Amino acid sequence: MEPHVERTVTVRYWAAAREGAGVDSEQLPLERGATVSDVVVAAVAAHPALARVADVATFLVDGRAARRDTAVAEGATVEVLPPFAGG
Repeated sequence: MEPHVERTVTVRYWAAAREGAGVDSEQLPLERGATVSDVVVAAVAAHPALARVADVATFLVDGRAARRDTAVAEGATVEVLPPFAGG
């Protein structure tokens, strides 16, 4: 019998998202068939102060722009980018 291996995703938080989460990055469990939205829900459940930023954030999956319905593979990195002001 194979040992249980937990599937995870790395979540990196930038600027106001980092402030809301209280960490720069973390590993979160990943369910089979998960999307960016599922990862965001798990992150907000772990860090309720992140909710305000997560509602208006954009996301990258492994460095590429992603929508909330984008599939997330095991071992991927999801980056949470709040809106940036200035120019």
